[in-house]
Amino acid sequence: MKANKQIKHVVIVAPPYTSILDVAGPLDVFVKAANYIEASLDRIAETYRVHVVSTDDSKLIYTANGLQLVGEGSLKEINYPIDTLLISGLPNSPEKMVSKETLDWIKDNWQKIRRVGSICAGAFILAETGILNGRNATTHWSRCEKLARLYPLIKVDPDPIFVKDGHVYTSAGISAGMDLALAMVEEDFGRDIALHVARTLVLYLKRPGNQSQFSVALLHQKVDYKPIRDLIDWIPEHLNDRLSVEMLAEQVAMSPRNFARVFTRETGITPAKYLEKLRLETARRRLEESNLTMEEISGECGLGSADSMRRVFMRHFKTTPGDYRRSFQTALN
Repeated sequence: MKANKQIKHVVIVAPPYTSILDVAGPLDVFVKAANYIEASLDRIAETYRVHVVSTDDSKLIYTANGLQLVGEGSLKEINYPIDTLLISGLPNSPEKMVSKETLDWIKDNWQKIRRVGSICAGAFILAETGILNGRNATTHWSRCEKLARLYPLIKVDPDPIFVKDGHVYTSAGISAGMDLALAMVEEDFGRDIALHVARTLVLYLKRPGNQSQFSVALLHQKVDYKPIRDLIDWIPEHLNDRLSVEMLAEQVAMSPRNFARVFTRETGITPAKYLEKLRLETARRRLEESNLTMEEISGECGLGSADSMRRVFMRHFKTTPGDYRRSFQTALN
């Protein structure tokens, strides 16, 4: 490393039997950023040093897939100032909490740390310390209901891939930890460096935190009732039609009331919300992968005019379609 760069110490805490990707994904993001800064960017005065530590006295960390990691030591042995503390996920039973000593260390030290966050079910550790009380938070979609039930003071949102509330961050499952780490790199060093890291790691794009954990296309996999499954196949080819509940109900030969009830039962969301999500996903893909105009995209996706699409994007993503395209468009021939 070139001289005189200040160190931002990033600590990833790995509980026993964590998922290895909860650790390795963010670790690689920060290390690749540090490598790039130190090799190419003399103008930047800071860099990262990344540490993986255990929650007990052993350096050896057993992961969920059986692979063992060798950390630097335990959390309580840290003797340097922490810039960013990330807690990786717990195993399949989040109620198997880490030791009281670990929880007490986090309670005693978290307010001295610039950023504190969790990856996947690591949110349960932050929750147990009380750090998430009164805050917005997320975790893997399959654990959100349990997190909300066990810790009713937390405002659990099952939809976004990560949430920032003050200097406390929580993220959804596995790969969302990389999205969170990329967002932190962007906060620290700007978009260009974050996108360089994303390209180096061959990530498709750097997703904004308010992007949903759920793709509506995946709903097809959970639908058992064939008429609704067939309808989900039919809808993408007719997005630019005026698709009312009545029209969709007619397509599956149901009454509108019964159709709305069955569709919600099978998919977990109402027909109107499903259509909006599908139209937004389709519009995002067109913005990323084509040079179509805003009017062409909004018409093709059934979002009305470009102004209407802009309002929907602002409501869901807190950004405009134009800004979204500038940030995430894939290079086109």
